[in-house]
Amino acid sequence: MHGKTCLITGATAGIGKAAAQSLAQMGAEVVLVGRNREKCITTVESITANTGNNSVEYLLADLSSQAQIRRLAEKFQAQHNRLDVLLNNAGGFFLWRQESVDGIEMTFALNHLNYFLLTNLLLETLKASTPSRVVNVSSNSHYGSHINFDNIEGKHRYRGWQAYGQSKLGNVLFTYELARRLECTGVTCNALHPGSVATDIGKNNGWYARLFLWVIHHTALTPQQGARISIYLASSPDAAGVTGKYFVKEKPVESDPASYDLDIAKRLWEVSAEMTGL
Repeated sequence: MHGKTCLITGATAGIGKAAAQSLAQMGAEVVLVGRNREKCITTVESITANTGNNSVEYLLADLSSQAQIRRLAEKFQAQHNRLDVLLNNAGGFFLWRQESVDGIEMTFALNHLNYFLLTNLLLETLKASTPSRVVNVSSNSHYGSHINFDNIEGKHRYRGWQAYGQSKLGNVLFTYELARRLECTGVTCNALHPGSVATDIGKNNGWYARLFLWVIHHTALTPQQGARISIYLASSPDAAGVTGKYFVKEKPVESDPASYDLDIAKRLWEVSAEMTGL
């Protein structure tokens, strides 16, 4: 990975931090994205100390805010002339309905529109850096889910798990549609399920969620184990040229049948473009 630049969102903890450290260990120039300055600084210092790689830096952004996503893309492009790997990892789970600063339901804003907007804003840089890779962290929660275009923001009968599953299906649909649109450009795009990983996602939902996470943490994969597929798709020569796939345990598998529906993918792209002003 020497000479390659990687941008990783949600990189101050969990899977994102583990992936960032591994890619830095391989010699990549790594740019972390986080919303907390202190955590970003601590993470950069930790990765630099553990890897001896001084080409680790951070950019601040709350990725539920479209204005901050746009500023993030502008800052990155002002400071870097290439992007070899974009690892879209930041996300969240919200048991109760919340809205972003843009007035959009938070799960959809952070888990789907964040990926959609940031990737599209950085597409020209990715194309100029070929062969380059987009890696989208999804989840097996997308199985059995559907895109409810009549209630896509959960304004009626919001259910946290349904909203999460819809957003993760959105990740896979977006991945496949982007791969189709980038065919023959040298930019690949793949999605993945990291497994059941002991991270802090969802801890913002009160005592119920914290109790659930306590149980999960005793049986789940470590962040280092959960990051293996992200690292593989970002760096392995075996993944070079592979695109439009959904990976589990470093192998492409069939995603939910709904994820292959071209009409749904096109409609989701159009809705997402409208909601982000693209």
